[in-house]
Amino acid sequence: MIVIGGSSSVRLAREIAENLGCEFIQASTSRFPDGECYTKIEKEKLEGEVVIVQNTYPDGNLVEMLLIRDAAANLGAGKITMVVPYFGYARQDRLFKPGEPMSARVMCRILDAVCDRVVTIDLHKESTLDFFTHPHKDLKAAGAIADFFKGRGIDLVLAPDAGAAGRAEDVGKRMGVPHDHLKKTRLSGTEVRIAPAEMDCEGKNILIVDDMISTGGTIMAAAAALREAGALSVSVACTHGVFVGNALDKLNSSALSGVHCCNTLDSAASDISVAKIIAENLKGGCRCR
Repeated sequence: MIVIGGSSSVRLAREIAENLGCEFIQASTSRFPDGECYTKIEKEKLEGEVVIVQNTYPDGNLVEMLLIRDAAANLGAGKITMVVPYFGYARQDRLFKPGEPMSARVMCRILDAVCDRVVTIDLHKESTLDFFTHPHKDLKAAGAIADFFKGRGIDLVLAPDAGAAGRAEDVGKRMGVPHDHLKKTRLSGTEVRIAPAEMDCEGKNILIVDDMISTGGTIMAAAAALREAGALSVSVACTHGVFVGNALDKLNSSALSGVHCCNTLDSAASDISVAKIIAENLKGGCRCR
């Protein structure tokens, strides 16, 4: 097995290869003056299974992934596996208004046409995988997040809403601490209370877990409310730290005690690695559906 890292996922790809004990190749990628992508694999020949690790967000990374795949096939690669740490366009997984595209289905069909199997991490909805015809697997980052926070004094794991309660339950059980979800209660026309649905947060060190943070507005509001309700500290961990604009700076300047995310996307907060989870799945024959 050979692991090739695209420009969006170099560090993660290298770490996956280290966990597998196999060769790592960084694709040489640059841009022409007109903005088009150029990439090259510095090898004379590839044999056996090739794993390409590259995000499909933003759009240019999808084009780079397709070019790396073609280069690998031209060099003789056998089975080609796409590891997509952050799968772009996954949130548009159904038609909300007439005339819209089903973007998640489009992305799946593109990848389905050029690879033998696909591995993703914490898709917005796992049902997106149903658009693939080739073997596919969505891995969960809960184990990596739980391992990172074990021994750090967390008393309670919270989901930002009831829809994400399963993620908080998974992380909480792995850490051996209680779990709950946040609930918004409208007190008046202008006042809303944010608090755990059942658990008491007073005097506790709280961890909020989510799949993605984009602007961070909801998380900052929740952290402020929890601190006002008596929480000793509030930290947040997510799988995908998108951090639009200066969101990370705002989060670090808020009532939060710590901001952490997995290395599916590179940022200053990407200190939780999912490399081991990915490597174990690849080593086990992918165990895809």
